[in-house]
Amino acid sequence: MADVAESERRILVAVDEGEESMHALSWCLKNVVSQNSKDTLILLYAKPPRDVYTALDGTGYLFSSDILAAMEKYGADVAACVLEKAKKMCKDLQQDAKVEARVENGDPRDVICQMAEQLSADVLVMGSHGYGLIKRAFLGSVSNHCAQNVKCPVLIVKKPKTNAGSK
Repeated sequence: MADVAESERRILVAVDEGEESMHALSWCLKNVVSQNSKDTLILLYAKPPRDVYTALDGTGYLFSSDILAAMEKYGADVAACVLEKAKKMCKDLQQDAKVEARVENGDPRDVICQMAEQLSADVLVMGSHGYGLIKRAFLGSVSNHCAQNVKCPVLIVKKPKTNAGSK
């Protein structure tokens, strides 16, 4: 069996604004990425498509190009902030890790699956929001979709539930 530290794995980690994805990244850095390994950690932020706004919305308000540009800038700023936080976590927990960051536009379900394939990921790591049955039925589960459609192994990291009121 090949030494894990000798192999060059491409570990794709899907990150977003949620605590769940940062927990998954942290868990991955502590349990999947080996010290002094040749692993490449690829941080992926899937920027959801912005809602299509016509110049005149249903309520009669007019969206100017300035407002639309501000909304686009906000989306880019959120992506940059999430990736900066994720890169800092990588540096703090795995100083030697080779880290790449990508922002891709589109539905996170599709983007993550496409990038796992395109980047030849050896493993996909992602968090689970832990939606209940009804919420998951309406919103869909990104992690479930990816687990069903990605060819590489998928590691879904659940954030431990906190017991409110207990010490």
